[in-house]
Amino acid sequence: MAFEETDVVVIGSGMGGLAAARMLAQFGGKRVLVLEQHYTLGGMTHEFSREDRYRFGTGVHYISANAGPFLNFMTDGRVQLQPLPDDYDVLHFPGFDFAVPATRAKFRARLAEQFPDEAEAIDRYFRKTRRAMAGLAARNVLSSLPAPVRGIGLPVVERLFPAMYRSLRDEVHRSVADPRLRAILQARWGLYGTPPARSAFGYHAAVPTTFFMDGTAHPVGGPKAINEVVLEILGEHGVELRARQLVERIVVERGRVAGVDVSDTATGRTYRVKAPTVVSAAGVRNTYALLGRSAEVADLPAEPSAVMLFLGLERSPAAFGLRGENHWIMPDLDGSPHGTLYVSFASLNNPAARFHTVEVLELVDPATFDPWRDRPEEYRKLKEEWTERMLGRLEERWPGFRETVAFAELATPLTFENYQHSVRGSFYGLAATPERLRSRLAGTRTPVKGLVVAGQDAWGSGVVGALAGGLMAANAVLRPRQVGAMWRAVRGPVARRPGSWRGYLRVSAVEQLTPSIRRIRLAPLGTGATPFGFVAGQYLKVELPVAVEPIERSYSISSGPDVTDFVEIAVKREPDGLGSTFLHDELRVGQALRVSGPFGEFTWVPGGDGGTLLLIAGGVGITPLMSVLAAAASAGHRGRVVLLVGCRDEPPFQRELDELRAGLPGLEVVVFRTGPGGRGRIDLDALRPYAAGVDRVHLCGPAPMMQDVLGYLAELGVPRDIVRTEAFVSGRSGQTRRERAHAIAVAAQEAGVTGYTIEIPGGRSFPCPPGRTVLDAANAARVPFPQSCGEGSCGTCRVRVLKGDFETDTRGMFSTEELDKGWRLACQTLPTGDLVIDQ
Repeated sequence: MAFEETDVVVIGSGMGGLAAARMLAQFGGKRVLVLEQHYTLGGMTHEFSREDRYRFGTGVHYISANAGPFLNFMTDGRVQLQPLPDDYDVLHFPGFDFAVPATRAKFRARLAEQFPDEAEAIDRYFRKTRRAMAGLAARNVLSSLPAPVRGIGLPVVERLFPAMYRSLRDEVHRSVADPRLRAILQARWGLYGTPPARSAFGYHAAVPTTFFMDGTAHPVGGPKAINEVVLEILGEHGVELRARQLVERIVVERGRVAGVDVSDTATGRTYRVKAPTVVSAAGVRNTYALLGRSAEVADLPAEPSAVMLFLGLERSPAAFGLRGENHWIMPDLDGSPHGTLYVSFASLNNPAARFHTVEVLELVDPATFDPWRDRPEEYRKLKEEWTERMLGRLEERWPGFRETVAFAELATPLTFENYQHSVRGSFYGLAATPERLRSRLAGTRTPVKGLVVAGQDAWGSGVVGALAGGLMAANAVLRPRQVGAMWRAVRGPVARRPGSWRGYLRVSAVEQLTPSIRRIRLAPLGTGATPFGFVAGQYLKVELPVAVEPIERSYSISSGPDVTDFVEIAVKREPDGLGSTFLHDELRVGQALRVSGPFGEFTWVPGGDGGTLLLIAGGVGITPLMSVLAAAASAGHRGRVVLLVGCRDEPPFQRELDELRAGLPGLEVVVFRTGPGGRGRIDLDALRPYAAGVDRVHLCGPAPMMQDVLGYLAELGVPRDIVRTEAFVSGRSGQTRRERAHAIAVAAQEAGVTGYTIEIPGGRSFPCPPGRTVLDAANAARVPFPQSCGEGSCGTCRVRVLKGDFETDTRGMFSTEELDKGWRLACQTLPTGDLVIDQ
């Protein structure tokens, strides 16, 4: 068996495990290794796709509208939330309905209005929920402290907060008399999974009656938006994450944890990781099983599981009057554990969703499915029967619903057991019962020194409950001073990250400028200013949901930097372009697109007015130059500005150019039409009248046009260092480069070549594996290179190849003379031998 060493091993990559990993790395300075048995990291925040269009979340349906300090900290405040309707949960009982509104005050007022005789009892009930919530928090924090403190503190908590330990049904019956009011107050127990007769009132006080009282929201971009941000931040803190790693055993030596034994299910390799601290986010039962001590937790009450029906629809659920609220369909007023349906319409609450989906959950006893473990054909038929029954109940509620269903797939406790590796498919961790609250084993600490539990079993259900459980694990491991720093950071304001912004913007308008070019306006999801500023000439990267996995394309900003409530891009339709076809044919107003930026060095900042600002565009290459003109007009630029536009017919932005002349008295626009009756292309003679006295040149357009113009400018004596270039490149350029890179790597492998050497000034060098670009190899070797877009459109990463063999694409960034001298783009240059370069 192979051996490795680290400071901390975290078992499981759910939010609890990831929270503990971040805290121990960031505030404890620990080397942390996260081991995940699934092929996807992120626990129940990951998503899966079906039929190349439907995306489904596995565990996150809605969260508190304000995210809360735990989630804000874990995501550095970068996850955007879309509020659900104000009446976010609609409860359907036999004979009546009730809509739960956002905020505690509105909820109490609505209850008092409908049950005026119970007004005092309602106030008394809400006072009890506040106290029970405080008791639960105290109990969970105590569970992370050393044994002597727990031994003294936990009995005190039970004496001070007795209602927390009563069953939900008992406490509701003590508080109110009306059967319908009782049904409303004890409804939504499905948020933590244990029915009213068995669940502890403290958990009900915490989840539906406290956590969601400020309203609810859905992450824009789906649960994976949380997952991606958290994993990215963990990487920044040096946390190592490995998928397909099954922990077989927690190793204990002399009463203290010593590490874990692991099987790499992808390769079959087995190894041991030695570590003085192990955090298990795999649940209490799994943790004790890995210790070989399952019998110690056998008396804990059995936890429920669920069946979940995932539906893809042909049309929007809005056709049935739905607005994105959740629906709870109850079979009776008593909180029966059988037959309660929860229906969630994620696509209505995710403006980035392209196709409509519905998720239907029903909590069940996992024993219901045990007989079908080894009977695949009968199991398939059983799933079909459950699917039909659940669809039938949806049809009863919304007639005509069934015919909109284009896809249906059912997950059962056996599914969750397989993918989550949870005990009997448990959905919310340990059952939320009074017995759990009283158990010394159901919490953060374990009898083994150095071994702690994170996740839902250390606090409570849901993503935020799991995060809190991760903080409790860190609470148990870190030193007091480190714990203090952690909690100050969690409670403090989220610092704005330096550099470019990444998030979602809403398509607020679309305008056809020419038959082949359309302008798209992107605005904040809510009100206010765009979340970033930019300099004229910069561009954005936009993720486009053309398939299950989005593609990313770069588009220059056409609006001026002084406009703060939106940003605009212009896109030309390319006949074979995936991105441009989507933006022209399928994009709709109101849709959210994931955007990052701004990027690029093709910038102009208002300054001296002494010389001529010469702007040269080919076709849609006019887009960034429109931003330059807008910036010049806004700044009151009085110098000479010449815009030369080459196009087949009428140039885009004709109306805007006419308006700009009023604010730019020195503006001269010359259009070179290449179609019938036009003056032809921008050639040497066309440029000659404008070359003298040029102060700055900005050139953007198709690669062949740019290469020719660069040569003309050099012939006219225009200094190269005042010329800025940016190319509009094909959306397939990245794919083309990857294909060339793959071919180079295969050829090198067949020839027995393992790598090349790239020499740079100063006698230094760095390695370049076959199939890597010069820029990628330099970044991997931490050799500083000027860079921006990475895809050959900005020209920032110019290098001069002095010697050696390579393949490249110049992207029209150089004249013929410059190419002859060896100038190339590092991001496009793939060595096929050793290189000598100069910057």
